[in-house]
Amino acid sequence: MADRLVGLSMLIAATTVFVYYTIWTLFMPFVDDDHILHSFFLPRVWAIRIPVILIVLATTVVGSFLSTVMIRSNRKKALKAQQKKAS
Repeated sequence: MADRLVGLSMLIAATTVFVYYTIWTLFMPFVDDDHILHSFFLPRVWAIRIPVILIVLATTVVGSFLSTVMIRSNRKKALKAQQKKAS
């Protein structure tokens, strides 16, 4: 049951972010700048900055993870080769 609640909360969060971002980027440019709706959204420049920052962070995390796995794998292979050579 807890898995379903976590999944539902993740789905709701993703849907909320998608709807917010869609309204912010596709519909708000057509609304007058002095309209009250603009107070609910960040400046438009952040519509580009936030995804770019997230992409850079995600690429960094994935690259760091892959490099760590590759370094550990090479160390294990070198240790096995060294033990085989010593035997």
